Amino acid sequence: MIRVVIADDERLVRTGLRVVLDAEPDLEVVGEAANGAEVVALVHRLRPDVVLMDVRMPGVDGIQATEQLVTTVDPAPRILVVTTFENDDYVYGALRAGAAGFLLKRARAEEMVQAVRLVAHGDSLLFPAAVRELALTRRDPRSPQAGQLARLTEREGEVLRLMAAGLANSEIAERLVVSLETVKSHVGSVLAKLCVRDRTQAVIAAYESGFVRPG
Repeated sequence: MIRVVIADDERLVRTGLRVVLDAEPDLEVVGEAANGAEVVALVHRLRPDVVLMDVRMPGVDGIQATEQLVTTVDPAPRILVVTTFENDDYVYGALRAGAAGFLLKRARAEEMVQAVRLVAHGDSLLFPAAVRELALTRRDPRSPQAGQLARLTEREGEVLRLMAAGLANSEIAERLVVSLETVKSHVGSVLAKLCVRDRTQAVIAAYESGFVRPG
């Protein structure tokens, strides 16, 4: 069973999300919060697997709440940002803070359910075009991670570029004509060398530093 906490300052949104998720046999909404401070307290008490996080909330917003959860809860829940606008500085801030990805509030019910399952099982949920657009406005070849990116092997660099294009591990394996286990090993090495916790942060670092370029 995947345990979920919903954080949104609009009660109607929380209710709608709860109805969608609780209808699934493998998903259970165990708590709701109306702001970032509430969700941090709830997560410490309930230890859910996934948090659906609105970013624009009063008081402690979704970015601050994400930072607190990632740094104070072990193991931290997987955080999925639920937002109205994809090209939003708040979304980007949450991704940099440690969110596993984002989903638009206008997404269909089945998309929402699948997104929760994906992040719960360790995958990231990225929209490459949107992340690229957000990251490129903050491009800095002198970023601290530029040196770490230089340590990647040629094959690890290939894997990172395909990750940035939105390919899943199985698709990367097919593209490079290698086994799935080999791809997983390369992905793990990329994350370790960049000192990031998941694919989302790796992709952001790749775009910000200029390691991955448009097109």
